[in-house]
Formats: sequence, structure tokens, C-alpha cells
Amino acid sequence: MRSSMIRTWVAQMMEEKLAPSSIQRKLSSIHSCYRFLVKNGLLTSNPARNIHKPKKPSRLPVFIEENKMMGLYEAPETGDPLIFRNRLIVTLLYETGIRRAELIHLHIADVDKSLKQIKVLGKRSKMRYVPISDMMLTMIDRWIQLRSSLDRGLAGDLLFLGDRGKKIGDSAVYKAVKTYLSGITTMKKRSPHIMRHSFATHMLNHGADLNVIKEILGHSSLAATQIYTHNSIEKLRAIHEKMHPRQ
Repeated sequence: MRSSMIRTWVAQMMEEKLAPSSIQRKLSSIHSCYRFLVKNGLLTSNPARNIHKPKKPSRLPVFIEENKMMGLYEAPETGDPLIFRNRLIVTLLYETGIRRAELIHLHIADVDKSLKQIKVLGKRSKMRYVPISDMMLTMIDRWIQLRSSLDRGLAGDLLFLGDRGKKIGDSAVYKAVKTYLSGITTMKKRSPHIMRHSFATHMLNHGADLNVIKEILGHSSLAATQIYTHNSIEKLRAIHEKMHPRQ
């Protein structure tokens, strides 16, 4: 079999709208087969070696609509430490775009009241500073007061504690977000990362500079942040189709 025949076969599968992932698997099998034949001296070259696999389409980040997120700020005041903690977790994730692991490792000392920011330890131990609102500072102050009722001296000065006074776990953060999102959306995916996607999308929709969003999210390159522009373009297209007189 020649390389041209394999390319024709790939083109045919693409015309038949076979999923890129399926084509990639088939090509990998063909490549492995020919590599075995070359290794054992049955062929002199691998005709599938230079065949490019079709790229998988990139998935757009899923996010919650802005008007639905506003319910966070309408919740009644509560003196229950765990209920308040969970509300603060969801609000902080949404207002800052930090990752779940970054939230779990926040310390009380990482909150700078005078500069209105938090110090975040990101991937590859990269430190960054994320601004927070006056309302968020008020909520954090309130939580620190309630936190004392859970503190067993087992988690040092970590900002968020688990139900038993130890370091809060991934599952508790996930559960807090899932519980809140279950009340405002029917989306199947209701993870902490959805809050990060929502933060970035809403910031971009309100005109924030992409480089600013990149720095807040802690992305190492702008390419990772640019995926959020697709959601904004889709929103603009929907508005255009709905509002333009010639549509």
C-alpha cells in the first residue's frame, strides 16, 4: 500500500464525517502494523509514517449565564458555618477564576485587605495576585469569625476548613459548587472549573482585556486564554441574528 492510498482512505473517512478521534485510532492501528512489518524486515518503509492525523475539534468552555450567577449575591445571611463556607467557596471561585486546588491551599495570610487582593499559588509553584471586591473582603472577614467554630488546630492557618476542622478536601469543594449549580442550571457538568470558565467568559463579555484575564487566571500563554473569545463570538453572532433587520 502506498502513502497516497492511505491519504485517499483518510479523505474518504472525513467525507463520510467519521469522528476525528475514530480516524486517529484507525491510523494508529495502520501505523503500528506497518511499523511491525518494517521492524521484522518484511517492508523497507512505513507508508503511514508521514500521514497527518485530523485534529480533534476543540471544545468550547462551558459556562453559566451571568444572570443566573447573580443569585449568589441574593442569598440570605446565615450563621451556619458550613452553609456560609460553601457560599463563600462558590462566590470566590466565580469572582476570581482561581482553580479548585488553588482555593484549597489559600491561607488566611494570603488575603491582603489593604491592597484588596489574594495571593495565589498556581501551577508549577507560580505565584500571582488576584484582586477581590469589598464585598468579598466582608464575606472573608465573616467566614474567619465563623471558622473558629470548626477550627481544631489541625489545618494551621488554611483559609478553608473541612467539616471536621481539617484541611478541606477536593470532594467538599466539588459538592459545594455542584449543590449551588444544581439549583440554577440543568447542565450535566457542574464542577468548580465551570466557575472559572464563567468568570473568564463574563469578564470578556464586559470588555476586559484578554491579557488581563490571562494574568488573573494564571495561564502561561495567551493561547490558553483565547479559547474564551469563541464563546463571546458565539454570543455576538446570536445577538446579530436576533436583532439585525436583515436576518
